[in-house]
Amino acid sequence: MDAPSLHSRFLNDVLPRIRQDARVAGVAVAGSIAGGAPDVYSDVDLIVVIDDEAFDSVMKERLTLIGSWAALVVGFTGEHVGEPRLIITLVGPPLLHVDFKFVRASDFADRVEDPDILWDRDGGLADTLAEGPPATPSLDLQWIEDRFWIWVHYGATKLGRGELFEVIGLLNYLREAVLGPLAARRVGAIPRGLRHLESIAPDEARDLQATLCSYDRDDAGQALFAGIELYRRWLNDAGAAIERHHHAEKLAVQYLHDVIDQWS
Repeated sequence: MDAPSLHSRFLNDVLPRIRQDARVAGVAVAGSIAGGAPDVYSDVDLIVVIDDEAFDSVMKERLTLIGSWAALVVGFTGEHVGEPRLIITLVGPPLLHVDFKFVRASDFADRVEDPDILWDRDGGLADTLAEGPPATPSLDLQWIEDRFWIWVHYGATKLGRGELFEVIGLLNYLREAVLGPLAARRVGAIPRGLRHLESIAPDEARDLQATLCSYDRDDAGQALFAGIELYRRWLNDAGAAIERHHHAEKLAVQYLHDVIDQWS
């Protein structure tokens, strides 16, 4: 496993301490370290696999356990990213971002990528991974299309009212939830918001620059139109069999034009 020195030192220190807990069935690492391309700015994505019968008790003492394993600075649970099993931490100094994901042994097979197993108490983790491949998440284009033109109209109303922070926030969301994932899909990568987009899809990343704007009404309006055009083009290129809401598209885009015409 090739990792920066800080990350390697952390793993070498923490792994023997975790192994001392008899409730732990194994430990794996995911993310960029498992993918073979970590750098000094990478997180450590640890998966701590717990025997099923001990899982509930371990969940109640996760921060205490992490504090006994590593020099915990601060940590919090991951409900905001839809993963309550996750504890997001800073350890150190020197500071290092480490995500501790606690999973039942029976759930270890449910994964979107293959992690590197660091320790496997009885070989069960390796056997689980050998049973089948990871389930690569797909991008739900219909879900996006059902919402996109409502988001455009919302942005237009905020633009008309002069609430530019709201418009800028919407553009950030569209890049994260729609355009970034579409860009990744175009190059055959797993959609993960805007993660690593500059390296995995450089052409699309350059196109996305047109959706950036300053705190300026005209600039924000042009950025919204740029986002619309990228969505149209990338969705058409995807060739997906989805129900397109052309009437909503026409009305929302016309509304945006009307808003801009009122103060231009």
